[in-house]
Amino acid sequence: MKLGGFVKTSFVDYPGKIAAVVFTKGCNLDCCYCHNPGLLNSNETNDALEDIRGEDVLTWFSKRNGMIDAVVISGGEPTLQKDIGVFLKELKSRSLCVKLDTNGTNPDVLSALIKDKLVDFIAMDIKAPLNKYESVCGIKLDLPAIKKSVQLIKSSGLDYEFRTTLCSELEVVDISRIISDFQITSNYVVQHCRSTERQKTTGSKEKFSMLTQQSGDSLCCSYRGFG
Repeated sequence: MKLGGFVKTSFVDYPGKIAAVVFTKGCNLDCCYCHNPGLLNSNETNDALEDIRGEDVLTWFSKRNGMIDAVVISGGEPTLQKDIGVFLKELKSRSLCVKLDTNGTNPDVLSALIKDKLVDFIAMDIKAPLNKYESVCGIKLDLPAIKKSVQLIKSSGLDYEFRTTLCSELEVVDISRIISDFQITSNYVVQHCRSTERQKTTGSKEKFSMLTQQSGDSLCCSYRGFG
């Protein structure tokens, strides 16, 4: 596992549990609003990020049996890690719940992790409606694979969450398009987009106001981070 970050205690990343968060290096997208750009290239050296050995993380968990309930595997994109299954087996052997944050571009990996019972909660970022997906992600994509991941998660029997960051490239109408494109009926969160060095957010409060006016009528979503 190529790891670029480790938060030892979090009360917000896994609902209802005390969790640690492991950040993997490497991502196959280049989203305009990315808040972890230092993790994008798994081979880059970034002075702001420490290289962390997976073995050291597992040893840390072993010494804190009963103190931590769960682990969140985030990134970057964790499903790019060739040995993710081995790493998650080690976590599960320590009686830890595992939440996976993913962009949904690797449905075959997701399917294998679900089949092997290596994850307990999946949070997938749905970046945009299908007609805007590639422009928001900054790369050509296998869009049917994204839709396949959504269906896998919905039918998995696991706890799950879909979420969309309301970045500058998205309009209010795009949220209803996402719901329609991916046939979302529940467990959908629209998140506030914070400004980064790469992009300044615009119109966030106005968009949020319009969304909340609509949500009472037709949108099956909740909101996070809008204050």
